Amino acid sequence: MATSRGEFSSRIGFIMAAAGSAVGLGNIWGFPTQTASNGGAAFVFVYLILAFCLAYPAFMAELLIGRYGQANAVTSLQKMSRTKGHKQFAFIVGFGGVVCAALILSFYGIIAGWMMSYAIEPVAHFIGAGNSAEWVVSQSLTRNILFTACFMFLTIFVIRRGVEDGIEKWSKRLMPLLIGLLILLIGYVFTLEGASEGLNAYLNPDFSRVLDPGLLISAMGQAFFSLSLGTSVMVIYGSYISKKENLVSLGAQVTLIDVSIAFLAGLLIIPAMYVAQAQGVAIFADDGSLISGSGLVFAVLPALFDTMGSMGLMVGFAFFVLMSVAALTSSISMLEGPVSYVVERHNIERKKATTFIGILIFFMSVGIISQLGVMLDFVATLATEYGQPIIAMLCCVFVGWIWHRNDILKEIQSGNEKVEHSIFWKIWPWYTKFVCPTAIAIVFIHSLR
Repeated sequence: MATSRGEFSSRIGFIMAAAGSAVGLGNIWGFPTQTASNGGAAFVFVYLILAFCLAYPAFMAELLIGRYGQANAVTSLQKMSRTKGHKQFAFIVGFGGVVCAALILSFYGIIAGWMMSYAIEPVAHFIGAGNSAEWVVSQSLTRNILFTACFMFLTIFVIRRGVEDGIEKWSKRLMPLLIGLLILLIGYVFTLEGASEGLNAYLNPDFSRVLDPGLLISAMGQAFFSLSLGTSVMVIYGSYISKKENLVSLGAQVTLIDVSIAFLAGLLIIPAMYVAQAQGVAIFADDGSLISGSGLVFAVLPALFDTMGSMGLMVGFAFFVLMSVAALTSSISMLEGPVSYVVERHNIERKKATTFIGILIFFMSVGIISQLGVMLDFVATLATEYGQPIIAMLCCVFVGWIWHRNDILKEIQSGNEKVEHSIFWKIWPWYTKFVCPTAIAIVFIHSLR
């Protein structure tokens, strides 16, 4: 092997890295916009249930695969396989996750580049560079390519340094910064007119919408996307965890952090929308629904910041720095999946593999940028609505039906000797074997109609 694999040096290192992967634009942007377009608190209620009842068991399956295999996604799955057919199936699932991670990063880098450009805009205004400020937030081929390249450079820089000096070190720095900025912004927004109305819309559920198929599909997709499931990422991170660690509690802690930050993001974004309305900014679309997606982040909120005068420059800068940090904590995990595969399966030195794959994904991004109106939504839908649920479901099938139960128990007991007598062990194996794959398949098939 061209290089040692590395390992997280501490429990907090893994938690910050895994939470960083989970806490990205899917939480800070995706969760509030999904909430806005799916009945407010009704979506929050369903999301919380699915996050712990579907996403957490699948999350644990991927962590266990990784720590057992101590390798990239393909090799780890093949180590569990006992027949030639199982090994072929393992390659399809593992490599599918690697491809899914690359696809996500190819469009993710573009959106993250926009976040960086919007963070620069208030700085340009502050120093009197009005033309530059206007250019960085206007759609153009040059601007999109430039900022996507800048974001990919940062991602490559971190991954080239490896597990402990790259992923772990930067996650420990970026995650506290992200949480601190989020709490400061929430505190400020709550002082503004209209925030209480937004808080009411966010926290009062319309239970009549709880069983709405569209809401269920959106909530499941959000839970899987925000936890980086179905991308090989958590298999890789699991392979970097010490055998002494208790995976059951680690997985629960990461899931709880992910859900908590998504909830906090909603406390910022939804009230901010109603604050914008109080300032005369339109927050409802023509059909009466709250504006969501790119229209919310790149139109409604900047319009709100503009109404705040000089304070708006500071708040706008802090908000888009927050978004950029959230994007980076996730992108480094997405790049690690393909890199670990190439390093271990093809014996290529980490720095070379990282640079090569990072540049390759950047060119994929350029291809999307060249046909932005069509390709961005297509690639995002392909990766997050089809790829991730399918791969996550197949990982559950692997753990439930191919991996021997006694081997699973031994792996969990490595860091939790008494787990055999716990509620987790009494429920999780059959739950992962029957409930998770079936529920994911039902919701996924329904989404195809």
